[in-house]
Amino acid sequence: YLADVSQTSNDDIILDFFSGSATTAHAVMQLNAEDGGKRKFIMVQLPEVCDEKSEAYKAGYQNICEIGKERIRRAGKKIKEETGKTDLDIGFRVLKLGESNMKDVYYAPADYNQSMLDKMTSNIKEDRTPEDLLYACMLEWGLELSLPHKVENIAGYNVHIVNDGDLITCFDNKISEEAIKQIADKEPLRAVFRDSSFASDAARVNVGEIFKLKSPNTTIKVI
Repeated sequence: YLADVSQTSNDDIILDFFSGSATTAHAVMQLNAEDGGKRKFIMVQLPEVCDEKSEAYKAGYQNICEIGKERIRRAGKKIKEETGKTDLDIGFRVLKLGESNMKDVYYAPADYNQSMLDKMTSNIKEDRTPEDLLYACMLEWGLELSLPHKVENIAGYNVHIVNDGDLITCFDNKISEEAIKQIADKEPLRAVFRDSSFASDAARVNVGEIFKLKSPNTTIKVI
């Protein structure tokens, strides 16, 4: 069974709040292959647990979201093979709701001791990836989560670039001044760095001076 998306225009965004096994995504890709459309889909689904006795669970799919993701992968591959359209966009991103990337503060200043402070050299939770931080920044600035995103190595550091400079981030530890200069040379609209990446307050202030010289219109944020 495929959802009916035949009445949509070539560049529509189709939203399915109860995507299940992602039949709507399958139908959108199929229709794009047929008429050359550039439709996009947004699938929303709670991670409902599969019955342990079901064939899906036995096959390794613990919840409905996992089934949907696999269907999109297989459907896209099959459509490209059947149509021969090697340029057909069958890619998709998977985003999950989560808690804040920042650590919670439960104590008044007088209640802290040295051992507690040592654990708070960074205000970012230890299990968060650069992608977690990147997409949180995109949400905060109101950037579309579907914007093109690539990772470049700049002066030995992993730098995330969104939409060719709408946002550039680097969350590596101890970022060098040379890397900062090369990022500034790209003149991004926005730049975000990790507070713990700077060895001192002076190094943090120096970032502003570098951008003031090379890219004065960039909005800089340190998290």
